[in-house]
Amino acid sequence: MTVRRVAVVGGGITGLVAAHRLRQQLGGGIDITLVEAGTRLGGKLRTVPLGGGPVDVGAEAFLARRPEVSDLIAELGLSDELVYPAGRQPLIWSQGSLHPLPARTLMGIPSTAESVAGLVDEATCARIAAEPSVPLTWDTASDMSVAALVGSRFGEQVVRRSVDPLLGGVYSGLAESIGVRAAVPTLAAALDAGAASLTAAVAAALPTPAPGPVFGALRGGYGTLLDALHDAARPRVLSGIPASGLRRDGDGWWLDPVGRVDGVVLAVPAPQLVELVADAAPALADAASGIALASSAVVALALPSGAALPDNSGILVATGEALGAKAFTLSGRKWPHLADRDVTLLRASYGRFGDAAVVDLPDADLIARARADLEVVTGIRAEPVDAFVQRWHDGLPQYAPGHLDRVAAIEAAAADVEGLEVAGAYLRGVGVPACVASGTTAATRLATRVAG
Repeated sequence: MTVRRVAVVGGGITGLVAAHRLRQQLGGGIDITLVEAGTRLGGKLRTVPLGGGPVDVGAEAFLARRPEVSDLIAELGLSDELVYPAGRQPLIWSQGSLHPLPARTLMGIPSTAESVAGLVDEATCARIAAEPSVPLTWDTASDMSVAALVGSRFGEQVVRRSVDPLLGGVYSGLAESIGVRAAVPTLAAALDAGAASLTAAVAAALPTPAPGPVFGALRGGYGTLLDALHDAARPRVLSGIPASGLRRDGDGWWLDPVGRVDGVVLAVPAPQLVELVADAAPALADAASGIALASSAVVALALPSGAALPDNSGILVATGEALGAKAFTLSGRKWPHLADRDVTLLRASYGRFGDAAVVDLPDADLIARARADLEVVTGIRAEPVDAFVQRWHDGLPQYAPGHLDRVAAIEAAAADVEGLEVAGAYLRGVGVPACVASGTTAATRLATRVAG
């Protein structure tokens, strides 16, 4: 009997989930090869030792109200590892001072003037209050940037001080680089349904308060999940070797360095996808071209215990501030399991779309910047007892206006290519739950083809 062979290109969370699902659905007899150009698995998830224990230096949490990650954790027997935040609120640094994160906003877009009172000036508040009286033009057949929509209705201060800090945390982007339909789909739906004003649309799109935590994490970091996925999938791993030479081989595919396979899941960023399929599937390459990416860096610091950080989960930074960092995660305040250590943990984040130069500064310079920025916003000057710098080059795709149309074109082009599936954060969500869903969908489609 001929052994079926499949390849997964990309060893991030999406690729590892795809390999796991392929093993589940095709059984122990299937030969699965996982090809990763880098020297480690996990992609944009990474857990490192810092300050006496594991700390995530990529994504640190997942949206607990989506089921994909929680269900996967339970499936892999890791439920005892689940932890939740302490419930503290974040702050925003704007105009040289700290402000509470505005309430009743949608990705920072206010539903009332009161939502952002104190964060923006009185003239802007008056403009928001009067916005329902200004005729709204919204084209249900097109898309626009978040900046264009919010700026035209509420003004520049709302974009820079409330919206940009939230979008920067999700996409490492700015309101100009992100489209409304992909980033704030419930808002677009309310506008499509005929909301008379932006404030009315935001109010209609706000989620109904639900019990339970919004976010979750793993006590031992995401590395625990990555290891469990690898052990369950049992792939042959080829790391440090970029995939290339993808071409048809009979009713299967040829892929260097793997050889002939019956099917392939491409779980790589859009630019690598375009390069891989340029000759074998030019329509797919054309559909996936043009998706821009943002680079960022995380500086994780362990300060002496007792460092007087604010009693908040983090600090987001408005754009246009005389501060290099775009955000601080006050990890030891945010997560109870990290508060038990003999150090005070935090992370400073750098890099926005179009500003990648800071990411390539030497480690010592980035650590010095993080310390200086932390002193500005908190007054703390303590010498770190431990530090770690993690760079994420081209780490986050920008969901520009029209992104959902591009995704539809990518998925349609991929559907026309037998035995090849695509998955990743550039499709329908950059969060870990969306990546888990994407890897699962791609693996299920390929397994059906291979098994048939």
